Amino acid sequence: MSRKDLLRLFEPERVAVVGATPREGSVGRGVMENLRSFDGDVVGVNPKHDDVLGFPCYDDIPSVPGSVDLAVVAVPAESAVDVVDSLGERGVKNVVVLTAGFSESGGGGAERETALAEAAERHSVRLVGPNSLGVTSTPSSLNATFGSASPREGNVSFMSQSGAFITAAVDWANDARMGFRHIVSLGNKSVLDETEFAEAWGEDDGTAVIVGYLEGVEDGGRFVRVLRRVTRETPVVLVKSGRTDEGARAVSSHTGTLAGSDRAYETALRKAGVIRADDVEELFDFARALDALSLPEGDGVAVVTNAGGPGVMATDAVGDTSLSLADLTDGTYEALDGALPDAASVYNPVDILGDAPPERFADAVEAVADDPGVSACLVIACPTTTFDFDDLAETLVGTDVEIPLVASLMGGEATREARDVLSESDIPTYFDPARAVRSLEAVADYRRAKRRRTGEVRDFDVNRQKARRILETARDDGRLGVEATPLLEAYGIPTPEGDVVGSPNEAVQVAEGIDGDVVMKIVSPDILHKSDIGGVRVGVTQDDVRDVYEDLVSRARSYQPDADVLGVQVQETVEVDDGVETIVGFSRDPQFGPLVVFGLGGIFVEVFEDTSFGIAPVTDTEAREMVDGIDASPLLHGARGSQPVDTEAVVETVERVSALASDFPSILELDINPLVASADGVSAVDLRLTVDKEEL
Repeated sequence: MSRKDLLRLFEPERVAVVGATPREGSVGRGVMENLRSFDGDVVGVNPKHDDVLGFPCYDDIPSVPGSVDLAVVAVPAESAVDVVDSLGERGVKNVVVLTAGFSESGGGGAERETALAEAAERHSVRLVGPNSLGVTSTPSSLNATFGSASPREGNVSFMSQSGAFITAAVDWANDARMGFRHIVSLGNKSVLDETEFAEAWGEDDGTAVIVGYLEGVEDGGRFVRVLRRVTRETPVVLVKSGRTDEGARAVSSHTGTLAGSDRAYETALRKAGVIRADDVEELFDFARALDALSLPEGDGVAVVTNAGGPGVMATDAVGDTSLSLADLTDGTYEALDGALPDAASVYNPVDILGDAPPERFADAVEAVADDPGVSACLVIACPTTTFDFDDLAETLVGTDVEIPLVASLMGGEATREARDVLSESDIPTYFDPARAVRSLEAVADYRRAKRRRTGEVRDFDVNRQKARRILETARDDGRLGVEATPLLEAYGIPTPEGDVVGSPNEAVQVAEGIDGDVVMKIVSPDILHKSDIGGVRVGVTQDDVRDVYEDLVSRARSYQPDADVLGVQVQETVEVDDGVETIVGFSRDPQFGPLVVFGLGGIFVEVFEDTSFGIAPVTDTEAREMVDGIDASPLLHGARGSQPVDTEAVVETVERVSALASDFPSILELDINPLVASADGVSAVDLRLTVDKEEL
C-alpha cells in the first residue's frame, strides 16, 4: 500500500454510510449529521429507509449506484465482517468501521476482529478500526465521525487510539483557536495502525506536525524505522498512556493492546526522533509551537517580563529543561540601558517594570533578539493599567524579530483577542510561563533530533556457531550463569582467565595456571545474588584454593539445599580499584525487541539505577550516547584526578552485546555485571542469562 493511496482516505468524492439511520441518538445518525458539511456526495445504506436526513438511502451495497470512495460502517459487530466483504467485492478501497464489540470486548470479539482483517486483506481494503470514532479532513470539510464537534482547519494531523480523546481534544482546540488537517481514530488497529498514518502524513505537504495519543504500538521495530525517516522532515509529538503497571493493565483491558514497558517506549521514541509529551496539555502546546516556530539555532533563552515574580518562575522553568538562560552581551546591555528606565533590570530575565507600555516591551524584545547568544525569546505580560493586551499583541506582531518568540499572557478573558492575534502571526501564547518554556524546549529537542547523526550498526567478526552450542546447554528452565562465559568470548567480549570446575583438585589445577591470587565463586543458576550468601571469595591464595572450594559448596548447600550447584568458578583477579564497575545487558521487550542497558554496575546496581538504554541494533553513535548518558559518566572519563578508562572498549562492548541480542532472539535477558572498565580495556567478570530453548 502506497502512502499516496492511504492519503486518498481523506480525499473522497463520495461517501457511503452503511447503517445510516434517522434514529435520534444513534451512531448512524450522528455520522450523517456531520456529513452535511461535506463538499462531496453522501449516500446511506439501510433497507429500512429511502432517505436519511435528506440523503438518498439504498437497501444494500450492490444497489448503490456509481462509485464509492469511502465507506463508513455502523452496523452490529455480527454483521460487520459480511459488510466489509461486500464492500471489498464492490471495489471500495477505503473503509472505516465504527462498530465496537471486537477484541476490546473479549468473548468472541477477537475472532470477529481476525475475520474482519482477513476480509479486508482479501480485497486489499484500507480499513480503519474497528471500534473507531471515524476520520476527519478539514480541507474537504469531511467529518465522517459521530463526534459532537467539527475541528477548525489547520496544519496539524492527529491520530488517537481513543475516540473519546478526539472528541474532547477537538472541543478544547476549537476554544483555543487551534486547527487540524486530518484526524483519524485508530480504534483497534486491525489493519491500519499508527505507523501507516505517520508515514503517509510525513509525505503530505499540508501536514506540518503529526501528533498522537497511543496506548500501544503494533510493530515496534517497523515503527522506529519509519518514524526515524518521517521525523527528518516532519515533527512528531506523541503522548503514550500506560506508564505505570496499573496504567498498562488498564490499557490491555481497554483496547486489547499488549503494552510494553514504558522504559522501552521512552527509548524507542527517542531513537525514532519523536517528541514525547507527558500529558494532553503538553501534546497540543508542543504541536502549536512546532507548527508556528522556526527551529532555534541554540538553547539560549531571553525572558522579557513586566513582573519580577513570573520572571523568576520562568527562570526556574528554564533550569528544569535542557535550555539555558542566555548570557547577554555588553552591546545588548547598552541597548537595553538606552531603551529602559533606570529602575529596570537589564540582566536576563529582563524586567521592564510594571508600568511598561507596549512600546517598551517591543524595544526590549528587539534588543535581546539581536543578541548572538539568544536563540528564543519569552515575553511575559501581567495585566496593568499601563497597557491593553490587544495593543500589546499588535505591537509584538510588528516587532522585527527573526528568532522564535512565544508569549505568556497572564490573564483570562481580557487576553482572548490578543491570543488570537498573536497565534495568527505564529506567536504561540500560554498562561503559565513554564508551559511556554517547555514548548520552546520541545522545538529545541526537535532541532536536535532532526540534526542528530544516527551512526551505523557495525559488523563484528563473531562465532555464532559456538554461541549457539553454548546456548543449547541451558537448563530446562533456560537459565545460564558464568558457565556460559565462553558465549561472551564468542562475541569478542574480554573475560578474565579461568574456568568452572567440579572438584577441589580441578580448582587447584586451574588456579596454578593463573598468576597471583584468584577469585572463586559458587556457580548455581538458582542462586542469583552470590555475594549475599558469601558465595564469592576474592584474593584466594594458591594454598587456600582447595579449602575455599569446599567452603563455597557447603555455603550454597546450607543456604538452598535444593539448589543446582554446577561447581565453582576459579578466575584471575580483576583489579576493581583500578577501574569502574559497570553493567551491560539487555531484556526483550514485546513491542520493540532487545532493550540494551548500560550503567553503573556492581552489587548496588538496583540501588543507584544509574542506567541508560538503547533499542537493538544499537549504532556506534547510540552506544556512545549510552555510555556518556549516565550520571556517573565523569567516573569513566577520569573524575577528580582518577585515570580515564578505555571508553572505546566500553562502547564496543555495548555494540557487541547489541549484536548478540539481535542474532539470538532466544536470549530473553542477559546481564554482564560487573563489566570492569579500566585504562587497559574491559573485562566481563560475571554473567547470567535466560534462554527460551524453543526459539533456538
